[in-house]
Amino acid sequence: MIDQFKEISLIDAFERIPVKIYPDLFEGSKFAANEIATLIRSKQQKNEKCILGLATGSTPISLYAELVRIHKEEGLSFHNVITFNLDEYYPIEQEAWQSYNSYMHRHLFRHIDIDPDNIHIPDGALPKEAIKQHCAEYERAIEAAGGIDLQVLGIGNNGHIGFNEPGSSIYSKTRLINLENSTRLANAYEFANISQVPRLALTMGMSTITKARKIILLAWGPAKAPVVQKAVEGNVTESVPASLLQQHHDCIFVLDEAAAADLTRFRSPWLTGDIDWTDKMIKKAVIHMALKLNKPVLSLTNHDYNEYGLSDLLVEKGDAYEINLQVYYMLRDSITGWPGGKPNAHIPAHPERSVPYPKRCLIFSPHPDDDIISMGGTFQRLHDQGHDVHVAYQTSGNIAVTDEFVTRYIDFAVGFEQIAGINTEKSEQIFSDVRNYLSRKRSNETDTRQIREIKGLIRRGEAKATCRYVGIKEENIHFQNLPFYETGTIEKKPMGEEDIEITINVLREVKPHQIFAAGDLADPHGTHKVCLDVVLESLKRIKADGDEWLKDCWLWLYKGAWQEWNIEEIEMAVPVSPDQVMSKRYGIFIHQSQKDMVPFQGSDSREFWQRAEERNANTANMYAQLGLTHYAAMEAFVRWKY
Repeated sequence: MIDQFKEISLIDAFERIPVKIYPDLFEGSKFAANEIATLIRSKQQKNEKCILGLATGSTPISLYAELVRIHKEEGLSFHNVITFNLDEYYPIEQEAWQSYNSYMHRHLFRHIDIDPDNIHIPDGALPKEAIKQHCAEYERAIEAAGGIDLQVLGIGNNGHIGFNEPGSSIYSKTRLINLENSTRLANAYEFANISQVPRLALTMGMSTITKARKIILLAWGPAKAPVVQKAVEGNVTESVPASLLQQHHDCIFVLDEAAAADLTRFRSPWLTGDIDWTDKMIKKAVIHMALKLNKPVLSLTNHDYNEYGLSDLLVEKGDAYEINLQVYYMLRDSITGWPGGKPNAHIPAHPERSVPYPKRCLIFSPHPDDDIISMGGTFQRLHDQGHDVHVAYQTSGNIAVTDEFVTRYIDFAVGFEQIAGINTEKSEQIFSDVRNYLSRKRSNETDTRQIREIKGLIRRGEAKATCRYVGIKEENIHFQNLPFYETGTIEKKPMGEEDIEITINVLREVKPHQIFAAGDLADPHGTHKVCLDVVLESLKRIKADGDEWLKDCWLWLYKGAWQEWNIEEIEMAVPVSPDQVMSKRYGIFIHQSQKDMVPFQGSDSREFWQRAEERNANTANMYAQLGLTHYAAMEAFVRWKY
């Protein structure tokens, strides 16, 4: 997280596009929604139409939710609004759940008072021979409306805006375009598998977009940080289409802290002007320098500091060797084989407290396998070192079970009943109904409640088996089945009161001394983010109620399957031996429904055990590169102070 968040002049930054940064996507969305609402109202006062260009995907969902709230609670009318959407998959039926037509009505249009005749979305269901004429008519419709007053954009991981892939000309207009494989992979979370993601799309062109009188580009999360940096600070190039927005007269990037993390003012703030050299900032600067120069921390010289732009640090703190030692000790003290604290030992610099011992530890696992994937070595070590370990599985994870896996379990259940002589009429009907539904299920259809329950039962069984493998007692396993998740689609509901109540109950039942929760906000489906929000809100309310046990409770955040903490952020690194790596792998293998081909897997084609092992090995390698002991793997944690 960016702890040096501040207003900064572009004179002191490397940014070529104005940037507004907010603590989270909700605050950023409020800003963008207020900009849109202000424009709509100003147009209404002049009795004019307001022409909006709208984006789709996961990024603007919170923006549309805020616009709906303003409409319902503050009386904002959309009667004078005309909309033009950026893009649409091709070919795709308008009613398909993944279509942007369906998306826009689901998230915005059906909740506001816009005239249906004022809604314009490219038609992905037309025959191919009609597409050129359709695109030309789309351009004429925008011109006839008077041009776009405000265009909302997201940004793809490869820099695309709309579906204008790298190489798109600044002069391009609305057209049919071939999607890059990276874009299809990034959008695969919306589909059961990558083969179902369309290879073509209709999109407004770069010329169409840049003619808008005002542009607001939204970007959330750490996955967008690298491309945001290129677009905002890099050269203007068609290889990064979003960088062309540097030439626009009224464009602003609205980011959350995670998406802004690679901007120079945060990544290397010592290059932008005077800064406060806190211990955290010194650690960050020295680690970045050592990794870039491929040197152990203790081998850095005064010359290295000067060449790397850290001469001010030398002036303030003295000789390089003293600074090197300070950073080396911080790295060394983050490493521990005792994640619950070492009993009967007084180690002031240890990441965890020695007392109380043993501790009650509560691991929150967003999905039924995140515990073993993300912190399996630590999980096992906490149990082996005598702590009372509990696991709270926050969601059922049912959406990630394939239909084929359901039929496999049904075949087993039928065979088991026949062997046991328990052939009941009710179960026969259930099996028959499920088989019939799955046999005719279309790609855009959601599962029935019954099928979702079966899929949840499959994942629950795997989670229980993993806990038995680690050695966790049956009564220490808590299945929360948080309601926000139970939509039957990848799109989840916002955090609700029932989610918080369920979580508060678990926390008060266990009264843990130590909590582990997923801080991985790169989860493409958003589940981890909501799960973390639920935990934090629950702790906030418990604290407000004055529960005494919370005063002795520490919260540690781990990363999930998609990303790892930056090494300068890590406050506890738990070494994992080669044998423990294999043990963790076998624990992950217990989740058979998640092996090989998982639906809605995101853009990473590796299996979860591969992601975990490569990530943990990379963390260990970086510690070794910095001059610390070289372990086979390391699991990393950051303490959250609430």
